[in-house]
Amino acid sequence: MNPLGQISAFILAGGESTRMGRDKARLELGGVPLILRTARLVESVAGAPPAIIGNPVAYRTLHLRAIPDDWPGAGPLGGIATALHAAATPWSLIVATDLPYLTLEWLQYLIARGLASSADAVVAMNAQGPEPLCAMYHERAEPVFRGLVESDMRKVTLALLDIRVEAIAPAEWKRFDSEGLLFKNMNLPEDYEEARAKLGE
Repeated sequence: MNPLGQISAFILAGGESTRMGRDKARLELGGVPLILRTARLVESVAGAPPAIIGNPVAYRTLHLRAIPDDWPGAGPLGGIATALHAAATPWSLIVATDLPYLTLEWLQYLIARGLASSADAVVAMNAQGPEPLCAMYHERAEPVFRGLVESDMRKVTLALLDIRVEAIAPAEWKRFDSEGLLFKNMNLPEDYEEARAKLGE
């Protein structure tokens, strides 16, 4: 599968990293800042460099293209709305910057599911609910996300209630990650140390 020109790709990097105590996007794994590591992975499956939703100045030295968040401080909901508004294609792959366990094979599968879907979003599910920060979104979903942000809402899961979602069950996505770590993010210093250990540092 070569999705070049078929999807837009975005990385959400607008968080303040308050629980981490430092900018987690710049934490290094294998000697590479996490956001650059994520960008390289996404580019390898999307066929073009992703755009970062966040402060353009913050990532200039890493040579990453960034788009200012239309709603700074509004969380992932605002970031997704910003990405969908900026997208040049019907489908967009949107991932958070702090998911160190993402794999090439999983993202290839997710993109393929999205491009073949008639839904407004393709989202993995787990026992706690949806995983909306590594998902495929269609441009049809943008008005819902934008409307919620403009109504001062913050929960991405509220948007998923108002659009057509194609769910990927745990039995499907765990084929790509038997430990169930795909969507485990890095919020705390101990999460970072765990990621370093699991990824062989």
